[in-house]
Amino acid sequence: MDSKLIAPSMLAADFANLQQDIEMVNQSEADWFHLDVMDGVFVPNISFGMPVIKAMAKHTKKTLDVHLMIVDPDRYINTFSDLGADVLTVHYEACTHLHRTIQAIKHAGMKAGVALNPHTPINVLEAIVHDIDLVCIMSVNPGFGGQSFIENTYNKVSELKNLIDQKEAKTLIEIDGGVNSDNAKKLVDAGADVLVAGSFVFKSENPTTTIKELKQVIA
Repeated sequence: MDSKLIAPSMLAADFANLQQDIEMVNQSEADWFHLDVMDGVFVPNISFGMPVIKAMAKHTKKTLDVHLMIVDPDRYINTFSDLGADVLTVHYEACTHLHRTIQAIKHAGMKAGVALNPHTPINVLEAIVHDIDLVCIMSVNPGFGGQSFIENTYNKVSELKNLIDQKEAKTLIEIDGGVNSDNAKKLVDAGADVLVAGSFVFKSENPTTTIKELKQVIA
């Protein structure tokens, strides 16, 4: 794809004013909403669940990119489809039968994503990358916002891009964690298509301007 995408992470939004932040993203140059769902088991934190996502989906006007940081994600595939998710990403580390999970996500009408933790090598996707719509490379350890970017991410992006090209796949590469204006261009140059930005956007003085500037950096 030619156009690179920005997906603000709602984990960093003001939970007391979620609708206000949703409207900001709707009116900004952002492309997707990124929703991190955490269960307190696969990761040590707990974020928002189904009732909150259902309420949010009534107001979001852009692609809903849902990232499940949970154990046994297969139980909830149809639930998130019903909630309005457009992309559903599960963790490689949480799926015993990953191919079956990917097929179930697609059967439910969503695009299928697979996330890799920082310690997980790219080659685990070699036999399946052509079936995946999106690979989310975690550039921080999952579970909390506001962490520092892991520098080895650039190497993983390049390696994944080479694998996608080698397999002649159409898989998108998404980066989640520590994305800012200093590393965005380098990530895109390495092969990234979608950049998730949380604290960098929502903790900035003017989130709309920050999103616009990120888009300009990766244009």
